[in-house]
Amino acid sequence: MKIAFIGLGNMGGGMAANLAKAGHAVNAFDLSDDALAAAKESGCMPFSAACDAVQGVDAIVSMLPNGKIVDAVYQSDVFGHAPEGALLIDCSTIDVGTAKSVGAAATQAGYMMVDAPVSGGIAAANAGTLAFMVGGSQESFARAEAILSDMGKAVIHAGDNGAGQSAKICNNMLLGASMIATCEAFMMAQKLGLDPQNFYDISSVSSGQNWSMTSYCPLPGVGPTSPADNDYQGGFAAALMLKDLRLAMEAANQTGADTPMGAKAAQLYEQFVEAGHAGSDFSAIIKTLE
Repeated sequence: MKIAFIGLGNMGGGMAANLAKAGHAVNAFDLSDDALAAAKESGCMPFSAACDAVQGVDAIVSMLPNGKIVDAVYQSDVFGHAPEGALLIDCSTIDVGTAKSVGAAATQAGYMMVDAPVSGGIAAANAGTLAFMVGGSQESFARAEAILSDMGKAVIHAGDNGAGQSAKICNNMLLGASMIATCEAFMMAQKLGLDPQNFYDISSVSSGQNWSMTSYCPLPGVGPTSPADNDYQGGFAAALMLKDLRLAMEAANQTGADTPMGAKAAQLYEQFVEAGHAGSDFSAIIKTLE
């Protein structure tokens, strides 16, 4: 299949490489020359303009920073440039409203579109083990599933356009809050005289078990290897967690949802990022409790 990939950052670069590895002909576009060079090395064909990259393709995958950019790229560089009937897959994490409006505009322009934000971070993007939460029609999902499966281990249909983004922000609100609670538990355990590994051995098989503990432990040397073992570099940046929590709070305000834990998590990550830790992995928030 011929696929255009727009946005080759920390996540998109590995995702595009996996599509090429799976045998797809990938036209790659990014504003960064270094990202384009890396894409070329991984088997993609680099393009200097997005509107050229989408010419004659079967599908387009995008991984972009925010909703404003997603809307601008699709309106100016995809609609009217990509072949009519092409499948559009936006894997960015953006607000639900923009996902719905861009999806509606795509339909009006003669395309099929899904919003398919991801869970898993940079390591999973590189390894092809991402989880995709997909919003769109059943027909669009059926077409997108095969492409997404070449970049991930789980592809789940969440509902109509916008449902993928809804699932993503709810999931990451839960992740942000549970990471903070996990950090608090480890710090309190140490102050009570418990050995961190001993506490991990107990809690990881007890009712307190959660993903932040058993797959992404915020303490170095405890549990499986995580960014904590690399001085909290790599993984999922605190700035990105804050972005997702802000999206969640925006959605909560719009829908009247009561999210006191999510709001507190957003507040704590905002303080953490403003203190100069935007590029650190989000698990590094444990340092604020030491």
